[in-house]
Amino acid sequence: MLPLVLDIEQLQTLLAQNSPDLQLIDLCKAERFSKAHIPGAILVTPGETQCSENYPGLAPEAAKLAALVEKIGLNPALHLIVYDDEGGGWAGRFIWLLDEIGHRNYSYLNGGFTAWQAAGYETESGPTNTRSIAAGDYATSGEYTITKDTLLDELGSSPLCVWDARSAAEYAGEKSPSKRMGHIPGAVNFDWLDAMDRKNHLKLRDLGALRAELAKLGITGDKAIVAHCQSHHRSGLAYLIAKILGFENIRAYAGSWGEWGNDAETPIELS
Repeated sequence: MLPLVLDIEQLQTLLAQNSPDLQLIDLCKAERFSKAHIPGAILVTPGETQCSENYPGLAPEAAKLAALVEKIGLNPALHLIVYDDEGGGWAGRFIWLLDEIGHRNYSYLNGGFTAWQAAGYETESGPTNTRSIAAGDYATSGEYTITKDTLLDELGSSPLCVWDARSAAEYAGEKSPSKRMGHIPGAVNFDWLDAMDRKNHLKLRDLGALRAELAKLGITGDKAIVAHCQSHHRSGLAYLIAKILGFENIRAYAGSWGEWGNDAETPIELS
């Protein structure tokens, strides 16, 4: 059983074993992937993980999800190693999607392609690979997602902690691409960028320090944590970090501020 977080050195060792039950998933942009990626990776563009209708933060619709599952040949025995080149936002979102469809065999590559390339490890270029293995049948469950209506019902309850992973300016209501600015009442702000070490190839910061900083905000494992941003991209990292820290009750508000901030009836706080 592989750990939830893999270091690049561990991945280098695993790749040498050439196991058919391991598959790398690259969440970088197509242009970056075509120039260089970790050998054997399959490209999953961020757009493939998003909804084409309504709000992009929602899970992809059934047909789009089925195409993605077939592309990577997903089946219960397959262990996915997920990475991006931005510190974990898209990779974390993909892990949330895997949870949603009931696939639990996955790991996150700490630092992703940025750390891999900085270490001078082998890369390859060209179009994406695909798997010819028959895929399983998957559908989203809603177990790891909270809807706007349910969140409205749960607001103010003592176990609930809403983690807003946007910037401080967005949280304060100073800017937003949505019609309305501000934050969900009672939400606490921890910018996703503050979880990564930007001086160490976008690897996660020390987990003990992160745990302590989150605890000061009330983001602790005994709470029912809801993570969101503008479109459940940045909050993908918040979701992932909660899992890494062992916070078992973590859900994503996938509609995120794109939905909340464009609804004239939702309550909003400014600070």
